[in-house]
Amino acid sequence: MMKKILKYSLITLVWIGLWQLIAMAVGHELLFPTPWAVAVRLGELMITLDFYRTVALSLLRIVAGIAAGVLIGILGGILTAFSKLARDFFAPALAVIKSTPVVSFIFLIVLWISRDVAPLIIAAMIVTPVVWENVETGFLNTDKALLEMAQAYGMSRSARFFNVYLPSIVSYLLASLRASLGLAWKAGIAAEVLLVPVISIGKMISDAKFYFETVDLFAWTVVVVVLSVIIEKLMVVLFSALAKKGLSTLKGGERVDRA
Repeated sequence: MMKKILKYSLITLVWIGLWQLIAMAVGHELLFPTPWAVAVRLGELMITLDFYRTVALSLLRIVAGIAAGVLIGILGGILTAFSKLARDFFAPALAVIKSTPVVSFIFLIVLWISRDVAPLIIAAMIVTPVVWENVETGFLNTDKALLEMAQAYGMSRSARFFNVYLPSIVSYLLASLRASLGLAWKAGIAAEVLLVPVISIGKMISDAKFYFETVDLFAWTVVVVVLSVIIEKLMVVLFSALAKKGLSTLKGGERVDRA
């Protein structure tokens, strides 16, 4: 554990050192501030209540969108895994969501709903197709030998679903979360920057850019990066814990019934 902490601490210090060298080479804080200047400004922001209110509201919007996207993706992936008709029906919609630039969706969505809600929708749209396709793939790749064994033992459909299919999708689901959570967070912040909700991290970044407050721009960018890492780690850990708990319960026999 200590070796890992030391390793990542050294890596972080190297990158901060490179940042400092670039700032010294540029020689103008308006164009490229030093790490120290950004750290001081970040400290000033963090002692104000407005900072935590801003962060909390942005987190609420985007994490709610991520959660909605995960739920829709799981349900949709299960549906299309068991129904070819549903798979063919939803395939064009998923393709459109994946291929359309996020900025296009941002400007389209704001025509119909409040700018405060748009980041939530954007975050959900980033997560949904990734989770959907991974869950579907997990179900379709379920070990056929296990399914045949379950059928041979007279296991009911519901028992096969909980004891054979669900365990097979856990790794796919976690992989989809790792691939999409960071992107969803950044897309949600981008939506805030463009749409400027009254209280949001995006508004602070937009104001900093507009008024050429480069130190503030860097400070809020650091906040976005740190929160992105925290959200990804926490949600993956949360879903991993829930999956392990659910699977251990299933293995305990609560769902192992016969037809």
